[in-house]
Amino acid sequence: MSALSEYRERRALIGHGAVVWTRTAGTGPQRVLPDGCTDLIWSEAGPGPDGELLVAGPDTHAHLAPGAPGTRAVGLRFAPGTGPAVLGVPAHELRDLRVPLAALWPGAEVRRLAERIATGQTATAAGRLLEEAAFGRLRTAEPPDPVLAAIVAAASRGSGVAGIAADVGLGERQLHRRSLAAFGYGPKTLGRVLRLNRALDLARTGLPFAEVAATAGYADQAHLARDVRALAGVPLGRLLRVP
Repeated sequence: MSALSEYRERRALIGHGAVVWTRTAGTGPQRVLPDGCTDLIWSEAGPGPDGELLVAGPDTHAHLAPGAPGTRAVGLRFAPGTGPAVLGVPAHELRDLRVPLAALWPGAEVRRLAERIATGQTATAAGRLLEEAAFGRLRTAEPPDPVLAAIVAAASRGSGVAGIAADVGLGERQLHRRSLAAFGYGPKTLGRVLRLNRALDLARTGLPFAEVAATAGYADQAHLARDVRALAGVPLGRLLRVP
């Protein structure tokens, strides 16, 4: 088998900006970058015979996911701010953590879901079952707070905390509290994470790093390099060589 990991994703049928992804591990741990999202994951490398259902919280730095070569994980990634409605806890309680789903949902419900996924055997079936479980939660959850999308949009534009607060009509303290609950961290960190991912998307097109920095909103290329190393743990050039 190839030493490289394999990764695929598609838009989730539940909408709300969610994505279903599948990763087959290669050699060595897989570097997962912060993206402001939470994930519901089934991993066949879990301790039980039916694999393991777990939740990945919003990261503030790169996470190295273990896994023997060939082991598979299937995840449902919720767009920034939408995970808490499904998972039932504020995002900041899961920040930089990987926790068993049974710590958040009733154990019997989690066991049934794990058994159904194990019986289905395919990644396609696993993704659909994760979507089904999430949709069941969303049907009884409060409607999405429109201010959250506005916060993400303002942070994506590179607005500072004061600018975001003004854009969404919140005081800075209230903005910080709402951001912690929805995204797992304050608006300043959310902006850094979104800017990192925007820079990576640009860099993957082959754009020179100096142009990446200017387009993504960094002060200069040195600023880009510092932020990438701080959040991703490796230089940008090395990061782009890793699938």
